[in-house]
Amino acid sequence: MSFIFSNCYSLTFLNLSNFNTNNVNNMNNMNNMFSNCSSLTSLNLLNFITNNVIDMTDMFHSLNKICDIIPIDNNLLNLLTYL
Repeated sequence: MSFIFSNCYSLTFLNLSNFNTNNVNNMNNMNNMFSNCSSLTSLNLLNFITNNVIDMTDMFHSLNKICDIIPIDNNLLNLLTYL
């Protein structure tokens, strides 16, 4: 799932609350997943589970306008402290 939303420059809102990652097998790479989404202001990650993810490098790189992120997962909360 690395780079899946990367470089979506015009994307302003993304709701992934129904995007259940808990049942996905062998999903260990989410690096640069949202990188360079420079217009993104709101991101809902309510059911986004990252327990088995190994690489989340630069997952939120260059989210310059982000002001609302809804996370639950503790791994994501740790990453967000660096934004």
